[in-house]
Amino acid sequence: MRPHLAATATPADPSLPALPDIAFADIAGPALALLVLAAIVWLLGYATACALFPFGKCRRCNGEGRHPRRFALTKSSTWCRRCDTTGLRLRVGRRIWNHLHTLTADQRKRA
Repeated sequence: MRPHLAATATPADPSLPALPDIAFADIAGPALALLVLAAIVWLLGYATACALFPFGKCRRCNGEGRHPRRFALTKSSTWCRRCDTTGLRLRVGRRIWNHLHTLTADQRKRA
């Protein structure tokens, strides 16, 4: 018959040094504050980038407006339908900004 773990546990040896009482909140407080601060700085930087440079390169054609055909034996290429051959796409943050701006403009018209 196997002994139970609770029955085999031994009391702490008084000759060993005790572990320090460090609460999780003592460590997590400054780390969480630093993480929140870093997120705010990143968000402000991204919002500035969306305001100054609303367009980014199209990922499908790498900003060229054309991309190679998939199963072509020649080096022919086709127009990019994702960006309508401009090579540019509106950033996600700018899309959110435009949507919120439209909502507030509609609310102003109704009032």
